[in-house]
Amino acid sequence: MDRKAVESLFQRAARLNCLVVGDLMLDEYLWGKAERISPEAPVQVVDVLREDLRLGGAGNVANNLRALGCQVTVASVIGEDENGWALLKAFTRHGVDTVSILQEPGRRTGRKTRVVAANQQIVRIDRESREPLSQQFEKRLIDWLQQQCSSFDVVLVSDYLKGVLTPSVLAAITDVAAQHSIPVLVDPKGADYRKYRGATVLTPNRKEAEAASGVPIRDAESLTQAAEALMEQVELENLLITRSEEGMSLFSRSGEAVHIPTVAREVYDVTGAGDTVLALLACGVAGGMSLADAARLANIAAGIAVAKLGTSIVTPDEIIAAVAQEHRDSDSKIKHRDVLAALLEREKGKGRQVVFTNGCFDLLHAGHVKYLQAARRLGDLLVMGLNSDASVRRLKGPKRPLIGEEERAHILAALDCIDYVCLFDEDTPLELITALKPQILVKGGDYTPEGVVGKELVESYGGRVELIPFVDGKSTTNIIEKVLERYSNDPD
Repeated sequence: MDRKAVESLFQRAARLNCLVVGDLMLDEYLWGKAERISPEAPVQVVDVLREDLRLGGAGNVANNLRALGCQVTVASVIGEDENGWALLKAFTRHGVDTVSILQEPGRRTGRKTRVVAANQQIVRIDRESREPLSQQFEKRLIDWLQQQCSSFDVVLVSDYLKGVLTPSVLAAITDVAAQHSIPVLVDPKGADYRKYRGATVLTPNRKEAEAASGVPIRDAESLTQAAEALMEQVELENLLITRSEEGMSLFSRSGEAVHIPTVAREVYDVTGAGDTVLALLACGVAGGMSLADAARLANIAAGIAVAKLGTSIVTPDEIIAAVAQEHRDSDSKIKHRDVLAALLEREKGKGRQVVFTNGCFDLLHAGHVKYLQAARRLGDLLVMGLNSDASVRRLKGPKRPLIGEEERAHILAALDCIDYVCLFDEDTPLELITALKPQILVKGGDYTPEGVVGKELVESYGGRVELIPFVDGKSTTNIIEKVLERYSNDPD
């Protein structure tokens, strides 16, 4: 995964408007210890130490999206009972729009109670309705979907076979979404996936894919057979099969299958992992990622989710940290402007001094390195504003740079004295300085303080400008001239 792309996605997440449609329930956890056997029967006695009530089913999908920063609305039907009111309160507390959650008198709101001791689930107790919606509430839900669905960037369908997602409701979702080119992502259930026709992608796990396709998945060949059968049956363009410890496989009519290996982690609980996959896949797709990259992102998030007990959210910081583990090299220092601004704001809040310098740095030499080391000693973090290729060409002429921006960025980021590198496309770094607000602005000794771009801005909020002399005789121009002189008349 490209860490910069992931950071940029989460910066955009607040602008993504997501609709979750599906079965809602409460997940109750009773945490305790089991150290005795009951005298009444040969069963463990669990001393309950604490209780935890979480959003389950489609609610866990919505909760994951909110944790990513997305705007979320949930459409569903629940009971007009104690659990139903608790669900609505929990959604409101998490900032989820509940205007489209209908309450049907007589319907039972689902509640799953799990008793956990010594990090092991002892028993699960289910209290729920599985009956299809009444015609009245099915019509009310469809009417809302037909009127409002077009205003969303992505629709997530979370089916737990509890009666909300009737064939008519599913058809209304896919029909409206198709009219407005809105992606529909479905976490399916059951043995007949034809009800999901029109969806952009389905995300069954291996067991679900086997049941729906009728093909036991034992190896790569049978996996492909099962995928082809499902795609033919549902007229699907895309299918993502999650395969537990074997990772994920993305099948598409428009290209070759993409097999994504699992991220090695200790598995504590797979509860809700499918919800996490659906949420991250939707965030990625709605945020402009390719389906393959969104699947890779979902795979990383699922690896984090299964390392937690119970239905759990996965945060952007956790995902970025996991992505960074794949890139322990210079890539982790190269940041998008918005991402870096937020990061530096947090660092400054901790009392850390940010030093900023900028330049083209085409053909890095010892003079550059000594200059940068001196700049780093002025504060706690050194940020390099690096001219893009287009910017260098405007400043230095059409034959420059000799080294492209990506290579220059990685070379600079590999230096211990540099903490972050950020490319900018403007002729001057003023916009970047405005965004990052460093306390110390550094330029070479060939400048005067008055000639330093950003001086007035930095000094306006209490910062300062420092001038550091370059090493005499060390410059990119000198290196180019020596190369031309040495090799221009060389017959070899």
